[in-house]
Amino acid sequence: MDEHGQARMVDVGEKPITLREAVARAAVRMQPDTLRRVLAGDLPKGEVLAVARLAGILAAKRTDELIPLCHSLPLDAVEVDFTALDEATLEVRSRARVHSRTGVEMEALVAASVAALTIYDMCKAVDRAMEITGVYLLEKRGGRCGTYRRKSS
Repeated sequence: MDEHGQARMVDVGEKPITLREAVARAAVRMQPDTLRRVLAGDLPKGEVLAVARLAGILAAKRTDELIPLCHSLPLDAVEVDFTALDEATLEVRSRARVHSRTGVEMEALVAASVAALTIYDMCKAVDRAMEITGVYLLEKRGGRCGTYRRKSS
């Protein structure tokens, strides 16, 4: 906020360029049969995980267009991976890296969120009761604040 209480983009022009990295996650709860079909690539819309990975990467690259006041970042890398945590939960994990003056937490969070939403979209014909949960930052490195690691919950 500025001196008049108005929203403003933070000026990062004087900050040094450093390596910044962030890891975020989301979880998609679904019926066990739905998860089996996702992992087997056996759904009407096709390869769910491949499409969700691409959607997450693309979303990270467009974060500044989605979140007001986010800086445009020249991302060095974005990774999106999936792990079955149990018979009904698929974890989405994203990692974003950049050499910049500001962090990439929002890019990692947007990547995980959009990948999870894409999974929902591609599976909704067979499982409308899916639930996206636990979207949060796991860790971040770089910048003035240094390293943050979420404590286990």
